[in-house]
Order: sequence, then structure tokens, then C-alpha cells
Amino acid sequence: MSVDREVFVAPRRARWDRLDALARRGPDDAAEWTELAEQYRATCADLAMARSLGMPADIQHYLDDLAGRAHNKLYSVREAGIGRSVLHDAIHGFPRELRAQIVFFALACALFYGPFLVGFVGGLGSPEFAARVLSEAQLEAMEQAYSGDLVRGFGGDANMAGFYVFNNVGIAFRVFATGALLGVGSMFYLVYNGVTLGTVFGYLLAAGRGYNLLTFVAGHSAWELTGVCVAGAAGLKMGWSLLATGGRTRIGSLRAAAP
Repeated sequence: MSVDREVFVAPRRARWDRLDALARRGPDDAAEWTELAEQYRATCADLAMARSLGMPADIQHYLDDLAGRAHNKLYSVREAGIGRSVLHDAIHGFPRELRAQIVFFALACALFYGPFLVGFVGGLGSPEFAARVLSEAQLEAMEQAYSGDLVRGFGGDANMAGFYVFNNVGIAFRVFATGALLGVGSMFYLVYNGVTLGTVFGYLLAAGRGYNLLTFVAGHSAWELTGVCVAGAAGLKMGWSLLATGGRTRIGSLRAAAP
């Protein structure tokens, strides 16, 4: 039996939109929890009907996603306050999601630390290599920054640490956001920043500034560079969603993957 797409969708669209809103923000009171349960059951019935009627794949995927999100909202444990929810996400949700996206994380690490190693070896062994990656002025400024005993006092250390944190957070945002360009932006920024930072490390080590550099960055660089790779994994995931849409439109696939 063939049913026209609009004949199937039109009378149900308002109900689906209402369920989508409830699933996104969560019910505010008992009446809305009851409404969520009713709309969820009705949408499951719509999904079963769409499959039996052979409706287009995008409709079936949309209803499957909507029913899944409503199910998760309906049967998940309700957190007692935003602080507890954020803590739960940090301790449980984030590691679980990172493991689920381990392929993208491994690729991001390879794209960052592979060029980092190339830059480190090149900067360590050849000033000419370093000069091709960074300008002479930048190299000279790096040497001056890490010369001496780094006795700058608390204010100097705090300012310098703030600069590095700000800079690396900015890199992480660029690595993530440009993933929307089919993942190409994420790959570019991972490779570019990997080879640049590797060259800086290698060059300063060869110039006798390695101890001062490592003394300063040891306390924060592991967190920040891992964060860049996590952001890269997220950007690559977004880019992949534009290529492997699973029957959705590209925008619909991106919206599903981005969170």
C-alpha cells in the first residue's frame, strides 16, 4: 500500500514537534511528564506504521531518533540540580562518550602528535627547518622568553600561564568548529598546530632552553594538548556526519552528531 509522504506527515507534525521540544528541555511538572509518556507511545506507533508503509528513510530515521531521545528522557534518572548533573556528565558521561568515539580520538591524536614529532625532530636537528616553520622574530622571542631562570614572580607566571591557556583553548575551539567543513578544517588545525608546537619544543631544546620550557609547561600542557585532541575528535565526528548521513539530510545529520 502506497501512502503519500505529506498525507502521512502533515497530521502528525505538530505532535512530533511538541515531543521534540519536551525531549530537548525536559518536562517541568507532572502534567508534562504524563504528556511526554503519551507522545512517546504515539510516536513509537507512528514509527512502526512508517516502517510497515515503507515511508522514505529520512522519515523513519527522524522518528527513530525522536523516539530514542524521548525514551532516554522518560526513563533516565532525574538529576537533583545542575551541579550534580554536570558532575555526573564529567565523571561518567564524558569517559563513556570518549570511548564510544575512540576511533575519532585516535585519528585526532595521530594527526596532532605525528606532525608534532616531525616538527620536534626537525627543530632539534636543523635551525633552518625551524626557520621555515616559524619566523626569525618568533624564534628569537621564544629564546628570550625561556632564557635565564624564569624568575618572573607570581604575576609574570600567572600572566604567561593565562596566555598559554587562552591560546590553547582558542586552538581547541578552532579545531572543533572547523570540523563542520567536512572535517578538513579540524585536520588542518591539528596538523598545523602539531608541527608548530613540535618545532618550538625541538628548537628550544637545541638552543639550551629545554629545561626552562619543560619546567614551565609540565603542569598544564598535558591537559591542554589532550583537550585539543578531544576537540579534534569532536570536529572529525561532525565532519564525518556530513559524509555518512545515515539517510538524513546533511544538516539533519550534523544536528544529530554535533551535541
